[in-house]
Amino acid sequence: MTFRPRLTAAVLGFAALLAFAAPHTSRAAEFSTPQRGEIETIVREYLIAHPEVLQEAMTELEKRQNVAEAEKHKSAVKDNAEAIFSSPRQVNLGNVNGDVTFVEFFDYNCGYCKRAMSDMLTLMKDDPKLKIVLKEFPVLGPGSVEAAQVAVAVRMQDKTGKKYLDFHQKLLGGRGQADKAHALAAAKDAGLDMARIEKDMASPEVKATLEENMKVAEALGLNGTPSYVIGSDVVVGAVGLPALQEKINTSRCGKASC
Repeated sequence: MTFRPRLTAAVLGFAALLAFAAPHTSRAAEFSTPQRGEIETIVREYLIAHPEVLQEAMTELEKRQNVAEAEKHKSAVKDNAEAIFSSPRQVNLGNVNGDVTFVEFFDYNCGYCKRAMSDMLTLMKDDPKLKIVLKEFPVLGPGSVEAAQVAVAVRMQDKTGKKYLDFHQKLLGGRGQADKAHALAAAKDAGLDMARIEKDMASPEVKATLEENMKVAEALGLNGTPSYVIGSDVVVGAVGLPALQEKINTSRCGKASC
């Protein structure tokens, strides 16, 4: 990558400042105190005369950090692919044999997840070749954990995902804080067997599911909801329908628009 002269000078200046500010380094020892002072003055005067290079340097740094983060995510997706895309403990919606898999990590008390739910529903409706995977990721307190436990019990009872989706929409789209009581009410409204829900909530499968989801999220470096895995890319945050569609297209055909 080629830098413009001003940016190169700034970067060299920062490097010089760091070297000269560390008196115990072998590099700093090559210069006398007057020499260090003179160079520091030159660097300072240059940056004052051209402050825009600071923004250029920060922009370049951010770009490099984003590239490094994307590569780290791709590696994590590859290393955890089976648990991300094919776990027997996940909820599968849409086309289970689709050519692109869209994985969403969510919390029932996440306001952004509530708004982003329409994005997922639109994608599922408009894209018959898309596989959608939902993973409970309760990070917003005890109520979220309780709601996720009920959700796992719903998944255990409903292998088709149809009742789970109904439950999911009722709870995520409902008012107030999600907790066990609200989740059980949503499950009842969705037509689930409530006696079985209570029984399944006490099974080891619920704990194992949430532990697996947490482990995968940690491996991916997820720190908030909603977060997505689309193909080999990790997307953090409610980025909106167009951005999600671009990621799906990139995974499908290598371009933002197929």
